[in-house]
Amino acid sequence: MLKSTEPALNGLDRILTLELVRVTERAAVSAARLRGRGDEKAADQAAVDAMRQELNQLPINGTVVIGEGERDEAPMLYIGEEVGTKNGPMVDIALDPLEGTTICAKNQPNSLAVIAIAEKGNLLYAPDVYMEKIAIGPGYPKGVVDIDASPADNIRALAKAKGETVNQITACVMDRPRHAGLIEEIRMIGASICLIGDGDVAGVIHTTDSYETGIDIYMGIGGAPEGVLAAAALRCIGGQMQGRLQLNTEEKIVRAARMGISDPEKVYDMEEMAKGDVLFAATGVTDGNLLSGVKFTRSFIETDTVVMRSHTGTIRNIRARHQNVEKFR
Repeated sequence: MLKSTEPALNGLDRILTLELVRVTERAAVSAARLRGRGDEKAADQAAVDAMRQELNQLPINGTVVIGEGERDEAPMLYIGEEVGTKNGPMVDIALDPLEGTTICAKNQPNSLAVIAIAEKGNLLYAPDVYMEKIAIGPGYPKGVVDIDASPADNIRALAKAKGETVNQITACVMDRPRHAGLIEEIRMIGASICLIGDGDVAGVIHTTDSYETGIDIYMGIGGAPEGVLAAAALRCIGGQMQGRLQLNTEEKIVRAARMGISDPEKVYDMEEMAKGDVLFAATGVTDGNLLSGVKFTRSFIETDTVVMRSHTGTIRNIRARHQNVEKFR
């Protein structure tokens, strides 16, 4: 009898890896029906409703620790919401049913439905605030970049580690007024910038394959939920990431303290944001560098999903053709 060479599993059941695919597929299809319509909230609500419905069919006792909606008053799977059948492992869940609401509404690239789960207590429990982030892909010495170093110093350090010149480095930055100084400094030293309008989970993941994406480093301030989701993905793919919550008002500090965060200035590394055995799944809503968007025909719906697990280092790309179109109505 052949014996499996896969490491013994402790914690999350491997079957959940594929179960998660159905969760992001359903959310992506629901949002994709509204892409290009200019209605961000309607697309987000459709994705939220679909993701909640599928989550409640999973054999888990799950709690949403990173949700959406506090900051923008968007429809949400709220922080603290319990999901699943309650017959299964106790897990923490980080999710964004529609990562890139604006780009979905405009039918622009890289909108995703995203989720990560880990055993209880292993995902950063944080309020929906902004987070300063820096991320690079795998294959570099630990600490080659540092969130407290200047953007110029980080780019120089990364260029040296890659054996390249600064003008061969491209940084991904969200196109926001708050990043004007960051953008100016990056360009002043001769590096290139890929500006994105939204979707910084994809932006961080793009650093893991700079040959294909042309992105070497992610820098700037985006949502904390997206930061934890990106850290979960990097735990599975490989890379380095640091994040610092932007707790710049007394109200935010108090909210964070209620969640157990006592140091407003703490820098979290990737392993602190997503510990232990982590599962991550993302399905494309619109076409992008990472995944293709949902495709509709009269007889089937096609989805493109990546699902990953940190425990085994397995990355699966699943292009599915759903013949039962009515299931997704």
